[in-house]
Amino acid sequence: MPTPVSGASQVDCDVAIVGAGPTGLFATYYAGFRGLRVALIDSLPELGGQITAMYPEKAILDVAGFPSVKGRDLVDGLVEQALVAKPEQLLGRTATELATDDEGLTLTLDDGTGVRAKTLIVTAGIGKFSPRPLPAAESWVGRGVEFFVPSFEPYRDLDVVIVGGGDSAFDWAHHLEPIARSVTLVHRRDAFRAHERTVEQVRASSVSIVTKAEVSALRDAAGGTTGPLAEVELSVDGVPEVRPAQAVVAALGFIADLGPLQQWGLETHRRHLVVDPSMRTNLPRVFAAGDITEYPGKVRLIAVGFGEAATAVNNAAVVVDPSAHVFPGHSSEGS
Repeated sequence: MPTPVSGASQVDCDVAIVGAGPTGLFATYYAGFRGLRVALIDSLPELGGQITAMYPEKAILDVAGFPSVKGRDLVDGLVEQALVAKPEQLLGRTATELATDDEGLTLTLDDGTGVRAKTLIVTAGIGKFSPRPLPAAESWVGRGVEFFVPSFEPYRDLDVVIVGGGDSAFDWAHHLEPIARSVTLVHRRDAFRAHERTVEQVRASSVSIVTKAEVSALRDAAGGTTGPLAEVELSVDGVPEVRPAQAVVAALGFIADLGPLQQWGLETHRRHLVVDPSMRTNLPRVFAAGDITEYPGKVRLIAVGFGEAATAVNNAAVVVDPSAHVFPGHSSEGS
């Protein structure tokens, strides 16, 4: 992977893409396919967005052409494809300011770099995100309590308690069950937000599902809080219950923040950017694609983001060059 740009004071391009997750990576490739110069910006230090940061080992089942693909492998393929466009990579940096004019726009990054572009495509997913805390485990974070499971091997032969009832909680329970000594899934309600198929898989496994329960305390082997994590106390319908645990995963969701994007004058609805069928926002020369967008009937899937990326790039290409066509022809027709 090429070394990201460092110390640059100004970058010139046709299309600036903010967000280097799956949608941003495909938009980068497609912009290169249209012959556009690309600057790819992300606040994370690596390409791949949330998948790289949180779900590299997760099996993804709803990407066309892949009955099942590990997150890491999907990102590897998208990166290889995107780098064909030879983008200027500006990673570990946040776009803080946006100024538009008749000929283009200028993004200012938090390290002082200026990005001069003819168009902008925002593919920033849910924006910056932080995990929701588990109050009883605050002093244990990094000492047995984690919010993500980027690798399964560290949990081998451990007693693992996963707290949550969404897709992440059930996905991690499903994948850790054959590796860990035991897996307990704790949820405060007896209804789950996770995909029904995954719930069924977990119910059919050795995972112990405890509902109407909350984590009330974490302790070391001596009953204190200074040694290695040894057990978790649950309050199950008000009744205390102790489970062995050397690891706790708090899969309680995220608090999303659009950050500086909210100050750019973009129309938003419930922390998402409102776009039209061409993926245009309310600002001239600014498009969006992927999970960050909002329009009637929106479905937040990686597969949908890929289509939105192609739509955004093809319409942005006409802004860059008014003589160009929105539809470039099929890639299979090229030499």
